[in-house]
Amino acid sequence: MNTFYNLVVVVQVLSALIIIGLVLLQHGKGADMGAAFGSGASGSLFGASGSSNFMSKSTGVAAAIFFASTLALAYFSSDRDVAVSGGVMERAAPVTGPAAIPSTSTAPAAPVDPSLPTAPAATAPAAPAATPDAVPAAPAPAPAAPATEVPK
Repeated sequence: MNTFYNLVVVVQVLSALIIIGLVLLQHGKGADMGAAFGSGASGSLFGASGSSNFMSKSTGVAAAIFFASTLALAYFSSDRDVAVSGGVMERAAPVTGPAAIPSTSTAPAAPVDPSLPTAPAATAPAAPAATPDAVPAAPAPAPAAPATEVPK
């Protein structure tokens, strides 16, 4: 199987190089316009009235070989006998140390010595009660001129 895979890779690379060479050697569509009006032979396989020449047909054959080898390589690469897994993250090693994500379970708090005095709880100022018809405060207006320019 490995030998066949290597053979398909070689066929694909050779067909790609052949396609590149054939495309670079071909005339453009505009180059054949003069030949269509009688200014010379166009080098067609079937004469001046032929629909395509030897180079364009060879390019089509090389492209078909390239696509077939690409499909064969895709088939060989997807032919695996492994079970479907959840992805890369399931195979990753767990991180320990200070970079690890803390777990949801917390350590029990240290026992409190009842003979020690406790600090009073800090109280926050109470927020004003919101009324149903209260309008929220508007944001501060943007400055009229940039800070780097002096107003005139």
